[in-house]
Amino acid sequence: MFRFVAVRLVQGLLVLLAIYAVTFFLVAATPGSPFSTERAIRPEILAQIEAFYGYDKPVGERFVTSVSNALRGEFGPSAVYANRSVTDIIAESFPVSLKLGSLALGLALFLGIPVGIIAAVRQNSWLDYVPMSVSMAGICLPTFVMGPLLALVFGLIFELLPVAGWFGPEYVILPALTLGLYYAAYFARLTRGGMLEMLNQDWVRTARAKGVSESTIVWKHCLKGGLIPAITFLGPALAGIISGSFVVETIFQIPGLGQWFVKGALNRDDFLILGLTVLFAALIVVMNLLVDIVQVALNPRLKYE
Repeated sequence: MFRFVAVRLVQGLLVLLAIYAVTFFLVAATPGSPFSTERAIRPEILAQIEAFYGYDKPVGERFVTSVSNALRGEFGPSAVYANRSVTDIIAESFPVSLKLGSLALGLALFLGIPVGIIAAVRQNSWLDYVPMSVSMAGICLPTFVMGPLLALVFGLIFELLPVAGWFGPEYVILPALTLGLYYAAYFARLTRGGMLEMLNQDWVRTARAKGVSESTIVWKHCLKGGLIPAITFLGPALAGIISGSFVVETIFQIPGLGQWFVKGALNRDDFLILGLTVLFAALIVVMNLLVDIVQVALNPRLKYE
């Protein structure tokens, strides 16, 4: 296991380096700069500003300097927001996005997995048809549609929940529902498929013929194998929750990392874009590693290779 984790970490670092390089050179190739404003800046002042942020150096030299700084956890100052570094912005906003993403992922697992298990055990009954129909509808509704709908119904029509801000526990409910329900639908369908595959195995029929109770078959013998498809989806789900938080945080005016990524792209804040991209990529790499470890623990036929 140690060798497996070490190899995957090295691979993850290489992936992060590749993502960093692609992002850096794409941003560098984009016309304009963070200092392109409607008001003209005197050439000598613009030259001093660009020298301060390193824009007067060749692209290759800037890339090497940027990578060396990133390896030390320093992404440089924000080119748009004065007296604020990218690290400060991440430290301030990351707990908000982490809380929202954790609640959304927990909600998706809490709702999707039990619904999928029940639908598989009660196959071809109303406990199967109704949840799976709702899940299909949930998959067809993206977060940028579901968010305004939830805000309209629960915030404006029934006036039960706030629709904007981040000032208390009640402000978390609608954003978490918007992100969590969408992925709960995926987890429900994947869990149902995995459980049905396990329940249709020959050894399950043999166990039933020997008089083993249905609850023992489901919870003790089939659950581990039935959850493998849902566990495999955790990595893509995290990536989707991260990217979906951009939209959700904008809709509900949440001061998380998503709004900074959008602002960085609009304002051409190169350092901020690079820092947030590396952070999101690192989260996905770590999550995929944890998913692989859990898969081996659930399925003895797999090995740490």
